[in-house]
Amino acid sequence: MLKEERKQLILNEVRIHNRVLLTDIAELVDVSVDTVRRDIKELHDEKKLKKVHGGAISLGFYHYDVPEKEVYSIEKKSLIAKKAIRLLKNGQVVLFSGGTTNLELAKELPHSLTITCFTPSLAIANQLVKKHNVEVILIGGKLSKDSQIAVGGTAINMLSDMKADLCFMGTNSIDLEHGLTEFDWEIVEMKKAMIKASKKVVAPVISEKIASFQRYKICNIEDIDVLVTELDPADGVLQKFKEMNISLL
Repeated sequence: MLKEERKQLILNEVRIHNRVLLTDIAELVDVSVDTVRRDIKELHDEKKLKKVHGGAISLGFYHYDVPEKEVYSIEKKSLIAKKAIRLLKNGQVVLFSGGTTNLELAKELPHSLTITCFTPSLAIANQLVKKHNVEVILIGGKLSKDSQIAVGGTAINMLSDMKADLCFMGTNSIDLEHGLTEFDWEIVEMKKAMIKASKKVVAPVISEKIASFQRYKICNIEDIDVLVTELDPADGVLQKFKEMNISLL
């Protein structure tokens, strides 16, 4: 594979999944880790992604105030957000994980909606606090510098004392066999705690993440109550999810 082709593949993976690991890309394109590291450094210097220890993350993943044009599939994520809002009612207690799709949902919340929102994400909290009738409670703990999300025992303990009506669970990858998965173990532990702290789990996800998986498992597909994508619920891609009694939006 030519260098420019490798760099484009890296960009595609980062845009879809928000983060890539050097080892995964090296295995995917059958080159050395050092080669991938050089490619990522060039893309970093070109301001197309951000180089981090062990890999790279998207610009939209790192900065909550990134211009919309820098967020991958912003139109699809906005559509997903508009669909997901149908699930919200006045008086609910809602959990938001991080992620660019959930960020769009936070932006789209009607100012008239009166709910209480808990989130470990600085980016999500920054958007929610702009909504006049939304009470925002930031889940605290050790802050992940890459994702700007609180992780660790303090945050998990806080979640153990609550039971939210809804949890909007952003995810890196979703697959019928492997469930919801992530690349970061601390984020996985945090998301597991969020699921336990919720009556109903909603997965807002662009369809390009379907049939992909990462190293660490958050939950089984059966643990998801509602799947929200940009696709029509009747789309064949979603048929297997429907057969597993997952509601589709």
